[in-house]
Amino acid sequence: MNHPYWIAYRTLVGKEVRRFSRIWVQTILPSAVTTALYFAIFGRLIGDRIGPMDGYAYIDFIVPGLILMGVITNAYANAVSSFYQAKFGHFVEELLVSPMPDWVVLAGYVSGAVARGLAVGAAVTAVALVFTEVHLYSLGVSLGILVLTAVLFGLAGFINAIYANSFDDISIIPTFVLTPLTYLGGVFYSIDLLGSPWRELSLGNPVLYMINAFRYGLLGVTDIPLWIAFGVVIAFILVLGAVALTLLHRGVGIKT
Repeated sequence: MNHPYWIAYRTLVGKEVRRFSRIWVQTILPSAVTTALYFAIFGRLIGDRIGPMDGYAYIDFIVPGLILMGVITNAYANAVSSFYQAKFGHFVEELLVSPMPDWVVLAGYVSGAVARGLAVGAAVTAVALVFTEVHLYSLGVSLGILVLTAVLFGLAGFINAIYANSFDDISIIPTFVLTPLTYLGGVFYSIDLLGSPWRELSLGNPVLYMINAFRYGLLGVTDIPLWIAFGVVIAFILVLGAVALTLLHRGVGIKT
């Protein structure tokens, strides 16, 4: 396919993939090492004392959440760091003056974020196989929610980069918003263990729906109906996608 838009999209995605793969020690390896520590401490040392959860050994129960946590943080980090560096280095202007439409620019950066998120997800899965058996209940559900989650947080990272005016601005959201939402999204526990009103408050956390959908894909158990989980994720993608395109079109944080 030699359509100009396809060539532009392919070039952007290739640049993004080369960018994070060249420095894999910084972009992929840290998540694998961190996950290994989670499995060693929570899965082995603490997990045996906690006992089964939802019919599975505790170490098996936390596998989906840890994989998705790596996907979330890395998809977000790739989009926010890459687009902000384009702004900081003033080569984003080359994109703005090109005949490339805004949706191609957005799709290129988000696809790069998805690629890194899935690469880290594969690395974390490989680490999980060292400690336990990784189950697979539904391949379609697992791949579907992985890609949708990476798209969602790629969009979120892109929006963060648009508004960011310094390198400090791209670390605020991951530290004070993304990390708490992820840890409180059911990675290490089932919300059925929570009493009122904490269980009801947890339902306002979008990450909860993603982790439960992925847990269903691997283990076949979930605290949230599957159609609701996918509906929430898709709704957030549509909203954030519309916001990102609007901001990009208006040149917010880019044009002076």
